[in-house]
Amino acid sequence: MGKIVISENVSLDGVIQDPTGDEDFRHGGWFGRMGDEDLMEWTKVEYDEALGTSALLLGRRTYEWFAARWPSRTGAWADRLNSLPKYVVSSTLDDPGWTNSTVLIGEVAAEVSKLRRELDGDIVVYGSGRLVRTLIELDLADELRLMVHPVVLGGGHRLFGENGYETSLRLLTTRSVGQSLARLTYAFARDA
Repeated sequence: MGKIVISENVSLDGVIQDPTGDEDFRHGGWFGRMGDEDLMEWTKVEYDEALGTSALLLGRRTYEWFAARWPSRTGAWADRLNSLPKYVVSSTLDDPGWTNSTVLIGEVAAEVSKLRRELDGDIVVYGSGRLVRTLIELDLADELRLMVHPVVLGGGHRLFGENGYETSLRLLTTRSVGQSLARLTYAFARDA
């Protein structure tokens, strides 16, 4: 059975919006504030995560961002991401175009539950804020991996936002990455 793993870059105050500065968000581009050593160590962590991933699950906007960049890249990390099965949740995307990509058109709960039954290993969700909040609200997420960046933005879309639901997590691991980043891994705690 597959495990839904949410993997996010997040500011210290929980913002996930526009880390690369592509969305015209006034605080966008915060991801690029890390130094070279932090970037090198971040890359190692992300590459290792890709090696341990069975499939990617993405929302449409995040999928389109990845699909516009990774197919033309070379190297081991690009080869891994390009070869992985990719599932995109969308009601508007017809032809995904990126190798090994499948559009999930139906109800999110049913489609993701089916993926969990059919796949073994980690099904990693990058970015995809709306999808992530839906997965958490529907109690479909199993693990949360946060790469915490040492910036406070004071505004923007947050991982949990004003969602109206409550969830409990259990800390699994902590890890320093480079000189300034922290990797926190949590399990979603299920009621007994």
